[in-house]
Amino acid sequence: MFEPFHFPNTDKVAKNRIALAPMTNKQSEDDGTLGEDEYLWLTRRAQEGFGIIFTCAVHIQKDGQGWEGEMGNFDNHHIPGLTKLAEGIRKCGSLSIMQLFHGGARSPEHLILKQPWSASSHDFELKDKKIPVRGATLQDIETVKQSFVKAAIRAYHAGFDGVELHAAHGYLLHQFLSTTTNKRTDDYGGSLANRARIITEILESIRLHLPPYFLVGVRISPEDKFTYKGIDFDDSLALGELLVQSGADFLDISTWASSNPPLKYPNTVPIISWFRQRLGNQVPLFVAGEIWSGQDAIQALNAGADFVSIGKAAIGHANWPTIVQNKDAIPALPPYSVEHLRQQSLSPAFIRYMNKWKNFVQE
Repeated sequence: MFEPFHFPNTDKVAKNRIALAPMTNKQSEDDGTLGEDEYLWLTRRAQEGFGIIFTCAVHIQKDGQGWEGEMGNFDNHHIPGLTKLAEGIRKCGSLSIMQLFHGGARSPEHLILKQPWSASSHDFELKDKKIPVRGATLQDIETVKQSFVKAAIRAYHAGFDGVELHAAHGYLLHQFLSTTTNKRTDDYGGSLANRARIITEILESIRLHLPPYFLVGVRISPEDKFTYKGIDFDDSLALGELLVQSGADFLDISTWASSNPPLKYPNTVPIISWFRQRLGNQVPLFVAGEIWSGQDAIQALNAGADFVSIGKAAIGHANWPTIVQNKDAIPALPPYSVEHLRQQSLSPAFIRYMNKWKNFVQE
């Protein structure tokens, strides 16, 4: 866990195998520019020893915003804040990776001030509401592909070490992959290769525009979870191969529970082991999901991951990498007091958001 990792074909070296997972925190400004609270939250984890810092999901178009206080990268006026963030992370000796996304059907109309859109028209169900979503035109697809590429170029010029395309958790790129939300009959629907085409074309275009040492990865949800349907596990393994062929430097597998086997194949090995067996050593793998202790992390690495992405445990413990240097240490689990979370560099806005997570913040 504490050995450096050199990314193949690049000059990028992570000082250890511990990454801060990309997490919503609602700490930036209304126009998407970097908020000081977001800067402190991320750089604090870099100071405390996380080898890689992922940003939260960063919207690459105004109509792709997913929530209030979300960092943006859709215009050059974002570059000064992004540059400050990249420099702050680098000074601490960590690599910085910006997660790029578009909310698609999950972009609230009151935020984007227009009807949300997705791979195909459908009703997006949110609690007791059904929200009508329009299907993408070919111009929508071309525009959003260009927006992802332009955002990657801005991230590069701001000094980030790489970007991650967010194709998980029910957002736009995931909506194209899903057979539930993608009913297209053109080149962007039908077969797995067609449903993944928007992602592979973005990857290939970024590769054409930026140096080979700039990291480009993809986060995927390998199977159905919650209301995010239409993802077959065997398709996800084949998708991994497609993404590597299109130039992905790493894959980030969001499993929700890193030690669990796939639902499709219960009583087998963990999900990350399936990807390692399928892909061999072609590409570095990140895994996230219920990694709380050092032993949890070691188990995930032994199962085939190259990196562990720490989410909830990193919210509760800014110094998680230091804690787990003692292999027998078990970091305190939630619920956490408001004062404790403040001490971990969470702002009031972030703490209010965490209040929505059951039993995470003390009453």
